[in-house]
Amino acid sequence: MRLEGLRSQTGYRRRPGKSGGKPAVASPNLLKRQFDVREPNKVWVTDITYIRTYEGWLYLAVVLDLFSRQVVGWSMKPQMTRDLAIDALLMAVWRRKPKQEVMIHSDQGSQYSSSDWRSFLKANNLIASMSRRGNCHHNAVAESFFQLLKRERIKRRIYTTREDARGDVFDYIEIFYNSKRRHGFNNQLSPVEFEKRYTASLESV
Repeated sequence: MRLEGLRSQTGYRRRPGKSGGKPAVASPNLLKRQFDVREPNKVWVTDITYIRTYEGWLYLAVVLDLFSRQVVGWSMKPQMTRDLAIDALLMAVWRRKPKQEVMIHSDQGSQYSSSDWRSFLKANNLIASMSRRGNCHHNAVAESFFQLLKRERIKRRIYTTREDARGDVFDYIEIFYNSKRRHGFNNQLSPVEFEKRYTASLESV
């Protein structure tokens, strides 16, 4: 196999799941599937998925603004840790600099119930909301983004290295999805263009 340049499909091992049992601290479901939000930086949703590479799994955490479905924060790491989730949220806070309280909705994974996560939320005027355990429909927008990413870019491929995967996912999020991909929820505008027009409409009043 080595002479032929063949490699085993290490990425096809057991599908990873979010670790931990029932969280020590669970927040109420404040979102309640109210996905239609009229202003930016009112409600963000976050979740984690996995990507196959020959080096092993690469984990991706994203934060989306429900107003435009724009990915406002993301992080990729070889382990599914609380830092993965916090780094994605840190990017969102740094980029958006919200002036008011923001709801951040997640599942009940251990990454979202850790003391570090809760401390970060408190320090940045973010209010936690959590899905009921075992109900993916409560975080359907994040799940929908992951389905688009995997269908439109990743499909059944396995990247040679985590760095290859990281570069391709970056390209999909920042170069294509946020800036160019038309979204039915946004009247066939990209998330970035949808927010630009919203801002322009406020300035014209």
